[in-house]
Amino acid sequence: MAKGQGTIVGLDIGTTKICAVVGQQTSEGVQIVGIGSSPSFGVRSGVVVNIDRTVQAIRKAIDGAEFMAGCKIESVHVGIAGTHVKGENSTGVVAIKNREIMSADIERVMDAAQAIALPYDREILHVIPQEFIVDDQRGIIDPLGMSGVRLEAKVHIITAASTALRNIQKCCEKAGLYVETFSLESLASSRAVLYPDERELGVAVIDMGGGTSDIAIYHGGSVRYTAVVGLGGNHITNDISVGLRTSLEDAEKIKKTYGCALADKIDRSQEIRIAPVGGQGSRRIDPYLLGQIIEARVEEMLTIIDWELTRSGYGDQLHAGIVLTGGGALLPGIKELAEAVFDLPVRIGVPYGFSGLKDVVNNPIFSTAAGLVLANVEGDESGIYKDIASRGESWLGSWFISFVKRIRDWFGEF
Repeated sequence: MAKGQGTIVGLDIGTTKICAVVGQQTSEGVQIVGIGSSPSFGVRSGVVVNIDRTVQAIRKAIDGAEFMAGCKIESVHVGIAGTHVKGENSTGVVAIKNREIMSADIERVMDAAQAIALPYDREILHVIPQEFIVDDQRGIIDPLGMSGVRLEAKVHIITAASTALRNIQKCCEKAGLYVETFSLESLASSRAVLYPDERELGVAVIDMGGGTSDIAIYHGGSVRYTAVVGLGGNHITNDISVGLRTSLEDAEKIKKTYGCALADKIDRSQEIRIAPVGGQGSRRIDPYLLGQIIEARVEEMLTIIDWELTRSGYGDQLHAGIVLTGGGALLPGIKELAEAVFDLPVRIGVPYGFSGLKDVVNNPIFSTAAGLVLANVEGDESGIYKDIASRGESWLGSWFISFVKRIRDWFGEF
């Protein structure tokens, strides 16, 4: 098997599944050449709780992707989720001294914007430019070459727990993989499912996974707000297990086979039989009861997400509505229930714009992995994907590299 030069691999390490998507850049765009997936048993709410089981699941998903793509996978781009992820807006200001703005000035103002106080156990995952302001002129996307005396940058900073990142990185390394970048899963999913007009008008992407629901709000073409709600599909499964007094495994099967987010739309004529805990025979349950259990939990999840949208300050600026993606978006009736809760148009987001195995990847569960491939094949014009190869550099090494860049740019002025 070849090493697979020019391939990009997105790895989504979720609570219920781990999936890998292999893509290549061609003259026609991004081609999907391999997909692999495996149930996830060592991750809970985006955090590794069992390294050995997580390594096994990663290896199984990678093996499937390698077999389909016909290449050896050595490095991956990993999606990150979990309630430990936090987002906040920040502002930086630097003086220009009435001359043209150079790349060094943009670096300075970005450094100033991300100079925030961080606890020792957290680190910056993304620094996303929202807009630049030159002498009170707002809404500037790229200030390079403009003249002014004052440059201001507004950015969105996403931080994550260092231990969570290190544990995921350790799992990948034990599986024989080098982690090139980490990315927040909702941002990766957005790259795969959003259209440019939606980013401009204002839209909220809700990636509903097994352990968490990740929120990313876009307006004016940039990320304005991110949040993680600690509720997902596993909480629905748990409610079914408790309400019907059956095992979690049977509850998950019942949810996938008969589940519906709207109790009134469930088919009450269907025969649903479950085995009680202990396995002594089976009994029939009322399909409407199942629908009531699911609807109550899904409505609660959507209501909490709606509170987050309101708290963001952009709840009334989502002119393009809501985009639901992730495994939770496959639940029948969830689109209609979400429209009732949010009072906004809702659509189910699936990855688009791919060739090759596009029919296979055209599924909400592959949104994160496909988005990781798309972002890193096309290049990251927004600067949200931070290369972690430099995470091991010493402070002196980082300072020296920055110093050399400043000297080079200073000589460039002359």
